[in-house]
Amino acid sequence: MHSLPSADTDAVFQSYGRCCRNDRFFADFYELFMSKSEAISAVFANTDMPEQRRLLRAGVMWLIMYARGASGGKLRDLGRTHNRHGYNINPAWYGQWLDALVEAVARHDLQYSATLGDQWRRVLAPGVRLISEAY
Repeated sequence: MHSLPSADTDAVFQSYGRCCRNDRFFADFYELFMSKSEAISAVFANTDMPEQRRLLRAGVMWLIMYARGASGGKLRDLGRTHNRHGYNINPAWYGQWLDALVEAVARHDLQYSATLGDQWRRVLAPGVRLISEAY
């Protein structure tokens, strides 16, 4: 079962709401993520970044909802589009993706703490694993 303690998922859901109030959150995330490696940055070279940020906004919500017990259908779809036959996203990059996301949360959520950062990691881990396993 992928459903996590409601204290964790509630805290992350509320934190995400605070982050989403500022569109800069998503731009900062991509700057942080692309700074992790030249290979990651290269993947986004010809990407419509406003559209990519819109997709990220939905994708993070799907990850949170999955942790709350929702179906993983949307995440399985993401896994298929991101696998070796799709965008060919290296599974090793998902850890860096999560690191960048937590770093962006730390910048944008005024209530951020190390405990909240750990909650973000616990809440998103099952969904990120589901996506990366499709590789």
